[in-house]
Amino acid sequence: MINVALPSIMRSFGTSLPQTEWVVLIYLLTITVFLLFWGRIADSLGLSSVYIVGMAVFSVGSVACYFSVTLVQLIAFRFIQAMGASMMMATGPAIIKMVFPIDQLGKALGLIGVSTSVGLMTGPLISGFLIHSYSWREIFLVTLPVSLFACGAGLIFLKPFASQKVFNKARHPFDWAGMTLWAALISLAVFLSTNHIGVSAEFLVVEAFLCLVLFLLFARTEARKENPLFPISLFHNHSFGIAIFCAALSFAVLFVVLILTPFYLDYVLSLSAKDIGFVMMALPISVFFVSPLSGFLYNHIGARFLTTSGLTIAACGLILLCFLTTESSSFDVAWRLAVLGCGQALFLTPNSATVLENVGPGQTGVSSGMLATARNLGMLIGVSLAGLLFGVIFSRVSGGFDLKQYNPCLAENFMYALKMTFAITASISIFGAVLSSLRRNVPLTERS
Repeated sequence: MINVALPSIMRSFGTSLPQTEWVVLIYLLTITVFLLFWGRIADSLGLSSVYIVGMAVFSVGSVACYFSVTLVQLIAFRFIQAMGASMMMATGPAIIKMVFPIDQLGKALGLIGVSTSVGLMTGPLISGFLIHSYSWREIFLVTLPVSLFACGAGLIFLKPFASQKVFNKARHPFDWAGMTLWAALISLAVFLSTNHIGVSAEFLVVEAFLCLVLFLLFARTEARKENPLFPISLFHNHSFGIAIFCAALSFAVLFVVLILTPFYLDYVLSLSAKDIGFVMMALPISVFFVSPLSGFLYNHIGARFLTTSGLTIAACGLILLCFLTTESSSFDVAWRLAVLGCGQALFLTPNSATVLENVGPGQTGVSSGMLATARNLGMLIGVSLAGLLFGVIFSRVSGGFDLKQYNPCLAENFMYALKMTFAITASISIFGAVLSSLRRNVPLTERS
């Protein structure tokens, strides 16, 4: 919903694309930093308890976003909203694994994919309608009734799981050092990718060096911990490591498209917010139909062929998007987004199942948190990459203009930057497909 609203938010506050992107970036950054934290806390306090509190925090953040009067306030309240979301996302897959038997895990995750795609499908449409009829603020209230209902339902139906804990807090102290290094590493990397304009090359080199140092410190710290925030030992499982890495690549590819396409539809094709919502629905609609099929096929043929094919199809969708022009129709955009959505849906369910089936009961919460972290890290990379690549290319070919200075005379410059960004993103998806083909295909009889 927020992606559709970004052009309206940018106009409302008179800000640049890198500044406005922080409405999305702060949300994804917060989730990426805290998912592993809440995954570990959930293993100690109980999955359902963390999930329900997260739903309540998300609701409070949504209301606060509605009342924000400056971009800084909106970004601050999005942090609160994201904190609640991270609590839910860290525990959701683990609750699913706890409820469903292993031979039904693919089907269960496929159904979750359907419900997710319903939200994604209605989100752009509702967002476009609300922006067209009212303003972008209303999109933060539309989820409130659903959130409150889900919170009440959780108190009733998830109560049996409230007491199920995996870790003893006295025996397994929390990894605060790892948490601090992880937060510093991700935050610095995002800052580096979003503050490149007008910064000297020497300063960028220093920032990149600091990122490398923080990464090495983080890896060394986690390797020595008995109960680390980021259990590197799980990556000794070949399939687990590939699945986590490919999940991040997949969502990075997806979010480059989700961030830039609404600007193309608004600025170049001059569509209304309502029409933009209709066009963007094409992607989740394809996910809605393909996700159940993907879960069904995974239960019969495993993950390798499906995940490799999915990322290959997603790359084809990106290449097709490179052929859009200033004269393209809404349908031209929609069917290309649908191809991308089919690839994403074919990949997502079997890849998620690969992560969850390769860990023991004592690591369910943290592995669920790692999976969600990989996805949100991918989203974070995608948003940052979209702004970085498009911003640099557009500025260079337009003679130094920023997107907030866009006018119809810059349409060809816009299209060149868009196509180059999509082409680079397609190469990332192809790399992910090659990597995914290297995973071991686990027969159903060996899954546990």
